[in-house]
This record gives sequence, structure tokens and C-alpha cells, in this order.
Amino acid sequence: MAELTNVSSVKVKAARRLRKRAFREQDGGFLAEGAQAVREALAAQPSPVRELFVTADARARYADLVGRAASSGVPVHQASGRVLEELSETVTPQGLVAVCDPVDVPLEVALTDVEHPPRIAVLLAAIRDPGNAGTVLRTADAAGADVVAFSDTSVDPYNGKCVRASAGSLFHLPVTLGVEVASAATAFRRAGMQVLAADGAATDDLDQLEQSGELGRPTAWVFGNEAWGLPADVIALADRSVRVPIHGRAESLNLAAAAAVCLYATARAQRG
Repeated sequence: MAELTNVSSVKVKAARRLRKRAFREQDGGFLAEGAQAVREALAAQPSPVRELFVTADARARYADLVGRAASSGVPVHQASGRVLEELSETVTPQGLVAVCDPVDVPLEVALTDVEHPPRIAVLLAAIRDPGNAGTVLRTADAAGADVVAFSDTSVDPYNGKCVRASAGSLFHLPVTLGVEVASAATAFRRAGMQVLAADGAATDDLDQLEQSGELGRPTAWVFGNEAWGLPADVIALADRSVRVPIHGRAESLNLAAAAAVCLYATARAQRG
């Protein structure tokens, strides 16, 4: 069992560096902030948590989490609220920050090292907003996706805002990063999946695909940039492009909403 220790300035500085992507890539670690993220990171098998920083108040409030970390051999460091504010990126820190090892795996591993053939996959192509990326990751987890892949032009999934927006889902399903879109499409097909590109200007309608039974097939969805969607060369890599029908007067759906509609329609069709 690890013992609770008072934090040193050296450890705080080392952890604070992980807020910057260059240092995350160099160190091979990232920060998970807040009770939900820490809880899911500790519950993952194997757990990626290296060490835990906690205030006295949070130690009392989340005694179960602190105890679980300590009993698992995770070093627990008590720090002042001011020190935790240095590590935190939120307006109202919860007083818990874990330093974690990366959890990503190669796409080929994610698609083959599973108990069953993959049924739902997600590729985020040039997604730049970490909040959107984390929300789509959370939605994919809720819809039962088998893997979420981040393209080489997408945001870092270990970005603090992305980790928080995923609400622990980062630790629930295989995540792969830095993949090239064409290679990902090939890997999905090799795994027996059709590749669908979400595109507001597409001819094919999501409702029609669901009614025809097409969504019942193993499916990999490709979602594009928040502002300009998917470029023509990426759409050309898909088996077909699909639009979410707009029945009212809204101009379009945002990325997270469109992804939720597509993924739940797919999950519904596959479980029907």
C-alpha cells in the first residue's frame, strides 16, 4: 500500500508540464482531473494512474478514491489548494488530479484484439475542438462503439479539456491516435466494416439507411471538422456519404449532435 506524502515542488512542476502537448508526448503521460475521471482511471484494467495529487478537503470528500489509489500502490501526494489550482484547468477545481500513462493502442490492435468482431467504430478526421472530441468519445462509448480513432490532423485526446469532456470514457474503450485517414479506412474494411462518411450535403439519408437495414452491418463512421466538415478526398474514401435529415428549419447540426444521431441509429439497427 502506498503512503500519503506531502508534495514536493519538483513533482508539481513535472506534473504541470503535462498540460502542454509537447511535454505530454515527451513524458508519455497526461493529467486526469476531477473525481469522475480519476474514478474511471483507477477502475480501468490495468489502471494507468501513476500518482495522485489531492487536497486535504478532497482527501476527506473522496476518501474512497484516495483509499483505492493508495491500496493499489499508487503514490498519493497531499497538496494545498493553491498547488492543485496550478495543475487544474477548471474554474472550480475538485482537488483531485491524477497523472496517467497513455491508454491508446494501434488501430489494428483495437480492431483485432477484441472478444467479438467490431460492430461500431468512429474516426475523427481533423477535429480541432477538444470539447467536441471528448463529447463524441463519450457518446461513442454510450452507443457501444468498439474503438474511437483520432486522425493525425485531429486534436490530442489527452488534452485536458478533451479528457474532462469524455467524462471517463477515455478509459472505457480502445482509443487510437495519429492515424492516417486512408489507412484507417483500409483497416476498417479489413475488419469487415462498411465505412460511412457523415456529410450534410450527401444524397443518402440516415433514416433511409436505417429503414433499409444497411445500418445493421458493422459500421465505421467518419466525422469531419466542426467548421468545414469532410473534404472531398476523405468522402471519396468512404463506401458512401450520409446526411442526417433536417426536418425543421435548422441550418445544420453541430458535430456532437450529428455524431450522437448517427451512432445511436447504428446501435439501434444493430440491436434490433
